[in-house]
Amino acid sequence: MDLDSVFSGSSLQSLAKLLRDAPEEDDDGDDDDVPRCSVGAMTPGSVGPVKKETTSTFQVKSENKKTIWDTEEVPEGSEFDDTWDPREKPEYEISFKQHVGTEDVFFGMTGKDPSTACCEDIVIKIKLPETKYSDITLDIQDKVLDLRTPKNKLLLHLPYPVNSKEGRARFLSEEEILEVTLRVSRKLDFINFSDG
Repeated sequence: MDLDSVFSGSSLQSLAKLLRDAPEEDDDGDDDDVPRCSVGAMTPGSVGPVKKETTSTFQVKSENKKTIWDTEEVPEGSEFDDTWDPREKPEYEISFKQHVGTEDVFFGMTGKDPSTACCEDIVIKIKLPETKYSDITLDIQDKVLDLRTPKNKLLLHLPYPVNSKEGRARFLSEEEILEVTLRVSRKLDFINFSDG
């Protein structure tokens, strides 16, 4: 069997006729040379098993039928959010702090790096000009810092969850800055930062 007979025009046309889904009996003459393919009918929706459309009814998850949202749907700290409060938002700066020793600095024995994932504390410095220490109200939740003074209001969503019971705040009256240090509370910190 020679290769010229395999790749001849008539053999390719007969192969194209075999690959067609439904043979058409059009004898226009100009469509006979072009092979037809059934792949053009495929769309991304036709890939995979046929999906049945189901209509589901809305189910209320809350025990109280008068509530609009579940407690899981409301973001944490939104109870403090007040967009109509005319007080100014003070300038603030967030920095991260980690406790390192000589084994970290010189030898890299504990595997800490300079990223925020290896930091133990969040330090927030808030500029409060013309404010006295007695005028400051500070409330700390797991992911929210709420600061209120007669002239300023700051609702800050924290980048990491913190231990709200272990924190320090000090007011530097000469610089008019409130410095808040909060311990970061991550799920696997007992593995990353174990003592010993």
